[in-house]
Amino acid sequence: MGGIRGAIREWWERGRALAGANPLVVDIGVALLVQGAMTMPFVVPRAAGAPPATWAAYGLSTLTVVPLVWRRRAPVAVLFAVLAANALYRLAVDGPGQPLPYTGLVVVYTIAALSPARGRLVTGAVLLVAVPVGVWLNTRSARELTFSVFVLVAAYVFGRLTDARQRAHRVEAEQAAARERARIAREMHDILSHAVSLMIVQAEAGPVAVRAAPERAEAAFDAISAAGRDAMVQLRRMLGLLRESDGVPLREPQPGLAELPGLLDRVRAGSGLDVGYRTLGHVRPLSGAVAATVFRVVQEALTNTVKHAGGRTVTVELTYGESDLCVRVTDDGRGPQAGAVGQRGGQGLVGIRERAAALGGSAMTGRGADGRGFEVRVRLPVPAAVEAGP
Repeated sequence: MGGIRGAIREWWERGRALAGANPLVVDIGVALLVQGAMTMPFVVPRAAGAPPATWAAYGLSTLTVVPLVWRRRAPVAVLFAVLAANALYRLAVDGPGQPLPYTGLVVVYTIAALSPARGRLVTGAVLLVAVPVGVWLNTRSARELTFSVFVLVAAYVFGRLTDARQRAHRVEAEQAAARERARIAREMHDILSHAVSLMIVQAEAGPVAVRAAPERAEAAFDAISAAGRDAMVQLRRMLGLLRESDGVPLREPQPGLAELPGLLDRVRAGSGLDVGYRTLGHVRPLSGAVAATVFRVVQEALTNTVKHAGGRTVTVELTYGESDLCVRVTDDGRGPQAGAVGQRGGQGLVGIRERAAALGGSAMTGRGADGRGFEVRVRLPVPAAVEAGP
């Protein structure tokens, strides 16, 4: 049963995609379906004394269906065209009747789903006159009037529900797009901030090194080049999220713990800091999202140290608990500035908190445990057993 449901769902999604890409084809299909329903009274055996099923009557019934092809483009105009064709059918020929006002139901549904309030008000006013007149021309019975009003109101309600669902989907899609843009903006901020900070440190030290120790100047230029190349690689990876190939986003793997040693080496070479790294607890695989968050948190914390700390050492520590992972980055620099306790680095630290919160974790920043320097501490929930993600 699961396979059958999956196949049905797949065909349904394909049909929705086709409908979204080819609305005119869908409208032609709806018109043909309605025409098929309206053909039934012309092909079934007729009771004695019933109006004859002539070709002229069938032609006029088809004329009431043809406007449905343009129902999305001008729904209110289509409503008037359908009403005029139905009136001509009733007045010009004595053909078979229909059990349901098929064309009216489709048009009312379309107006309710697609038209603005003004179009819906015009439709209500027109139908308030047209429905009683149509019943009077047909059977003049209260039963038919009640039934016609009921089915048309039902069509209108379904149309409004469709409009509400579509608006909810649009809002959800816009929110998802905004979240994705914010995530990409954070990623690019981290990449550029880290690379530019290392470049600035080396560029400022370069002139002094050229005069005092030319061999160190060459190393500084090498560090600037390496930081720039690494930034370009990561930016290409991020921009890959914005490209599309055959309608499918290209999502390349995000950096994780495997890239962490290389990040620390670049910071050592580019800033002259003594960067320590250790892990505590039972090391286990992390999901792709958690590993990427750990990398970006460490990257931003190190960037913060390079730009603001003015220290000599920084330590990166990963502690694996039973159900969480604690990331600590501490330095021996100046610590938080007066009047901004717990804050240093502006938007970078805000981005760290947002990343942690997105995974259900938390982030704290402030003075180190011994009252010196600065510490970034992030706690992320990590189940005891989790499969490593891509």
